[in-house]
Amino acid sequence: MRIPTLALLILLFSLTTILAQKPNKPNASKIYESITKLNFLGSVLYIAAHPDDENTRLISYMSNHIKARTAYLSITRGDGGQNLIGSEIRELLGVIRTQELLAARRIDGGEQMFTRANDFGYSKHPDETLDIWNKEDVLSDVVWAIRKFKPDVIINRFNHTTAGKTHGHHTSSALLSMEAFDVSNDKSKFQNQIKEVGIWKAKTLYFNTHWWFYGSRKKFEEVDKSNMISFDIGVYYPQKGLSNNEMASIASSQHLSQGFGRLATRGSNKEYIVYIKGDFPKDKTTVFSGIDTSWNRIKGGQAIGEILYNVEKNFNFRDPSVHLSELMKAYQLIQSIEDTHWKTIKTKEIKSIIEACLGLYLEVSSNTSSASNGSKVILNIEALNRSNIALELVSYTISTNSVTTQKSKSLEPNINLNIKDTITLSNNLKNTTPYWLESKGTLGMYKVDNQNLIGLPETPRSLTVDFNLIIKNTPITITKNVVYRYSKPDKGELYRPFEIIPEVSVKIAEKVIIFENDKQKEIPVTIKAGRDNLEGFVSMDYPKDWSVYPDKQKFSIANKGQGQTLLFIVTPPKFQSEGKLIPKVNIEGKIYSKELVEINYSHIPFQTVLLPSESKIVRLDIQKRGENIGYIEGAGDTVPESLGQIGYNVIIIKPEDITPESLSKFDAIVVGIRAYNIVDELKFKQQILFDFVKYGGNMIVQYNTSRRIKVDHIAPYDLKLSSDRVTDENAEVRLLNPEHELLNYPNKITAKDFEGWTQERGLYFPNEWSSEFTPILSMNDAGETPKDGSLLIAKYGKGYFIYTGLSFFREFPAGVSGAYRLFANMLSIGKENINPDKKLND
Repeated sequence: MRIPTLALLILLFSLTTILAQKPNKPNASKIYESITKLNFLGSVLYIAAHPDDENTRLISYMSNHIKARTAYLSITRGDGGQNLIGSEIRELLGVIRTQELLAARRIDGGEQMFTRANDFGYSKHPDETLDIWNKEDVLSDVVWAIRKFKPDVIINRFNHTTAGKTHGHHTSSALLSMEAFDVSNDKSKFQNQIKEVGIWKAKTLYFNTHWWFYGSRKKFEEVDKSNMISFDIGVYYPQKGLSNNEMASIASSQHLSQGFGRLATRGSNKEYIVYIKGDFPKDKTTVFSGIDTSWNRIKGGQAIGEILYNVEKNFNFRDPSVHLSELMKAYQLIQSIEDTHWKTIKTKEIKSIIEACLGLYLEVSSNTSSASNGSKVILNIEALNRSNIALELVSYTISTNSVTTQKSKSLEPNINLNIKDTITLSNNLKNTTPYWLESKGTLGMYKVDNQNLIGLPETPRSLTVDFNLIIKNTPITITKNVVYRYSKPDKGELYRPFEIIPEVSVKIAEKVIIFENDKQKEIPVTIKAGRDNLEGFVSMDYPKDWSVYPDKQKFSIANKGQGQTLLFIVTPPKFQSEGKLIPKVNIEGKIYSKELVEINYSHIPFQTVLLPSESKIVRLDIQKRGENIGYIEGAGDTVPESLGQIGYNVIIIKPEDITPESLSKFDAIVVGIRAYNIVDELKFKQQILFDFVKYGGNMIVQYNTSRRIKVDHIAPYDLKLSSDRVTDENAEVRLLNPEHELLNYPNKITAKDFEGWTQERGLYFPNEWSSEFTPILSMNDAGETPKDGSLLIAKYGKGYFIYTGLSFFREFPAGVSGAYRLFANMLSIGKENINPDKKLND
């Protein structure tokens, strides 16, 4: 039976997500492919600004067709975007998008690198971007990446001449690449790097252009292409059963948090790169014009090439182990080459090939997914030789104690060697957490002091095991990370990274706690044990005008992984005030105040993140009318929880449950961010929602992008979305209708309510609307015309329809008082006669 191509792709994608955390087990075709890459000594560095900016088609083509070592340098981790799969934003979203990039690279064959730049949100000009990022530091990181990776060719995704015409991050990535191309070869620049990686001069810099940079296909056809190189990136790979474009589609579909799951494409497809600087290619059929990419490139490489080209030419797909003698000879020769850069790269590559040709299975799994320093961990060590080649496990060395255990065991063909070892984790191991989040950075930069960590996609694992082997009379060491292997009845065998966690973590569930009056609240604080038999006490840091009772509380937890929740009574002042509530755990005089955040999605490995445990507490001067709110979820936000904080009864409404009867019990309906972009069912429910307004309800629609709208009419009157946005969170906000009820009832809204906003004012404002709408606010970024579409209100029947592009989904989690007060007014408009104490009655 022939599986349709689309179904095959879906199957492959599903397997990719399921196997994302399992060890690589290459078949003969993959081994052969690895040998062809081993025999290519050339590299390409692709540079852009964010996760999803990379051209996976070109990365896959360079890696799989050309066989070049290919890497993507993403200037940021995408921390400032939206999340379509969960509620994580900012640094936690950056962790997710980092792993999605790594998932994409596992498919397209590339490597992944970063700088310390923080994606602080949309920027309209590179001058602003480079100022917030700290240009010199980010330039240093780009130079470090070039000197470390040593690319022959650099390709920019974006045009360096587009300042002010596109996202400032995009243009900045190209400008930084342009400068770093020259600076990386300058001994006087960033001298602290040179001892580690030396200097480097890439041969040529290109810009990966596309017809849409020129406005239309027709305009692009008319462009002089004498300075361009083109490739047909639609090549088919028979050994994979996939075309390059299909592989690229699967790779880019890993960006699930950005809604990038997409159909694959097939067939011939040209890609263009424009010469920018460096050596102009004499041969325009390849980016490696004038570069020797054979083993002859390096001193001593000819002898290695003679061996390995013969292996490639005569590769035995039935039994790859027949090549072990030749591979071990090549391995020995590689150890003696003087070029340390290629020695390191090719040693790693040939080790993996040797391991795969032997069918050698080496694994170290722990009896637990995590442990704290000082804890005992049982390791299950498995070694299996699935070839007929003589192989000896001489010893193994566990990184945590650097003790080598002698075994001198011959690994007989297909006979499993299982070893159990119990270790005690040393007290100086670092907890597992993203290295760039360990210290507090700035708005635009993460703080990383260790130069050798800069650029790495994730934190190197602390607990590893070296398998010291003898193969063909040659010693060779293969290193494996310790993992946690387990199974579930409905999923089978599963893997998680082994994590080192603190002996205790502490958490306040709500990151923002709103006090709508001066009444006290019980605040639950949860302590989670990272080891058995944990005892101590918890106290609180809090603002001086507030009070917390009791001063401290004891806790006792018997078993690791268990938690205990303590209640503290927090009383706010009578006046508006805000500050931080920080729980402190004291265990024998040692203070812990970090929260352990777990991120668990099937398409990326399980992640643990340690963040400061703190909550913003806000005594808010707020009034409201109406009580019962229906919320239609969109792309993920914390708006429902935030409205609950100020006393609203918020019920999540599933699109299929939207009926006139189900809506009749609500005072207002709020539509989540981008709901009209991602929820197909809403196109069948829109008239019901409009009728809800017509008969007296309020409807608030939060921002949607101007593309891919699922409904014919987003509002009961004409309204056109645009890409207008105000990115300066401190931009002046002008009240267009200061006497309008929306700005006066039940809370008086003034300029003060727009202080302390974070990341932006808002996005995707309408720029055209019918006369029924009244614009409430006007704002703009510096040098731009006023944008009046951030908050529009229209009377429709007996109720009110409100459309807003203001970024409430960012302001609520940041505890911005004015955002809460304004939203309360939006919910309350027209509700003067509603009893504020009315409760939901199901």
